[in-house]
Amino acid sequence: MIPVRTSSGVWWGLLGVVAFSFTVPLTRVAVEGMSPLFIGAGRAVVAALLAALALGLTKQRFPRGRQWFRLAVVAGGIVAGFPLLTTFALTSTSASHGAVVIALLPAATATVAVIRGRERPRPLFWVLTAVGVLAALVFALLQSGGFGSLHWADLLLLLAVLAAAIGYAEGGLLARELGAWQTISWALVVASPVMIVLTLVSLGSGLPAASPVQWLSFAYLGVVSMFLGFFAWYHGLAIGPMAQVSQIQLVQPVMSIAWAGLLLGESMTWTTVVGGLAVILCAGAAVRVRLNPPSKS
Repeated sequence: MIPVRTSSGVWWGLLGVVAFSFTVPLTRVAVEGMSPLFIGAGRAVVAALLAALALGLTKQRFPRGRQWFRLAVVAGGIVAGFPLLTTFALTSTSASHGAVVIALLPAATATVAVIRGRERPRPLFWVLTAVGVLAALVFALLQSGGFGSLHWADLLLLLAVLAAAIGYAEGGLLARELGAWQTISWALVVASPVMIVLTLVSLGSGLPAASPVQWLSFAYLGVVSMFLGFFAWYHGLAIGPMAQVSQIQLVQPVMSIAWAGLLLGESMTWTTVVGGLAVILCAGAAVRVRLNPPSKS
């Protein structure tokens, strides 16, 4: 039964990753016509409205005790931290460059999962993870033309990785208690008062004069990236093993850079094929490694 559950968790995780892979390119589209504060906070408000509606219609029970604190941790990481930090970073860097964030997320999430969830992967798992992260970084860096000198956008991206890793790991554990979609829904509700205030602040000079495409991008970020995508992602993490399922996100920079090329016209070369294959093969190998160490003979 363990292989079946692991396979199921991986496929649910992959569905979530496909949904998330459009986030960076579409954020880059939206920031051309909207302020980063409006995008980062406003999309959370849109998702919170959907979450409150879903929770109310299905009459979900309220979280109890420490679950509220843990939901606040999830909200701080993935409802507020990651969206706001990446949106501000993408005002001065390309979508391909921003995809480096996604390349670092699986390793960061796996590390937090080991600490928080007391999971103990085999050494081979960490070797494959390191190789996968290296392949993803090289791929993303080649596509973006390299970092050059470190600047504030890179710092924001690194902080976003840390925030998302904490939110993903805690949310994956909490999803086992509250349910997958219920976890992200309650986290959105918990964060909504702050996000509403930030959205109103961003509207001090009126509604953004954005194009229809930019508004459609914003709608995707609110409905899919902040809400529906987490249904699949947290369900996969809840099935687990969390440290292994998280490695599926190694393919996300491949997808994000592909969408950036198609939607934004950012350069795509033969390195897309070579780098993409390397990342996918590493991710596939990592998820096949069992969580438990081999039994001693």
